[in-house]
Amino acid sequence: MSDFHLDRASVRRHFGRAAASYEQHDALQREVQQTLLGRLDFYLHTPAVVLDVGAGPGRGTALLRKRYPKAQVIALDLALPMLKAAGRHAGWLKPFQRVCAEATALPLPDHSVDVLHSNLCFQWIDDLAALFGECARVLKPGGFLVFSTFGPDTLRELRAAWAAADQHSHVGRFLDMHDVGDALIAAGLRDPVLDVDRYTLTYSEPRALLKELKGLGATHADGARERGLTGKSHYRRMLAAYEGMRVDGRIPATWEVVTAHAWGPPPGQSRRGAGGEIASFPLDSLRGSRRR
Repeated sequence: MSDFHLDRASVRRHFGRAAASYEQHDALQREVQQTLLGRLDFYLHTPAVVLDVGAGPGRGTALLRKRYPKAQVIALDLALPMLKAAGRHAGWLKPFQRVCAEATALPLPDHSVDVLHSNLCFQWIDDLAALFGECARVLKPGGFLVFSTFGPDTLRELRAAWAAADQHSHVGRFLDMHDVGDALIAAGLRDPVLDVDRYTLTYSEPRALLKELKGLGATHADGARERGLTGKSHYRRMLAAYEGMRVDGRIPATWEVVTAHAWGPPPGQSRRGAGGEIASFPLDSLRGSRRR
């Protein structure tokens, strides 16, 4: 599905370094978070377990705990410094739990999660089959998955500016909404609904955007990227190309945001795997046909 691979060690390192600065630059993340909270209105039950994947410094997790005060709320993130920073939002009366783990290897039992939430994290995972396979595994039948991720038009201006400077990759690539939808269905998740919104943020100069990306930990992590330092002449050419895109005196940056929800599969529903269709059933449902 994807022709590129992310350097996971680089992703972990960049987000770890950004733990202290993340909330100084997360205006878009907060806006998208409100959209995800609105999607939770589709889930009409009272959850017992809520999992926030890619929780970062925990602001979204705290909002989930506020919405579901009786639930066990878990913040999960790849970067340990982010989880340490999340302690500021965890509270002392009923703190949410914090777990350091990969989204493609969730340390939770099968069918144990009622609501799985993730805000602008899944774009940092290149194996969608493993990601959504884990989501389907841990969700209870009828559990609710709600998430946001970036689409391919994200940072198109910055990508074009770098293309004018050299032929190397400097900006991360993101999957199309249709690829994400196909992966959801292949994993057995039910009735996915996906929407796309485009946000344009503006900056005084290109360097302000680059500073924001670094502060968020959202730096280039393509495994095939050039590892050497970018030459000053290339950097200046990129800045000059970006300057030519000013609109009303400001530098634009487009963010294509895919928001989606889906439902946990019922017991026995098949999903597509590397070896074909896979179906699982609870042991109790097979006992009636067991021969002695």
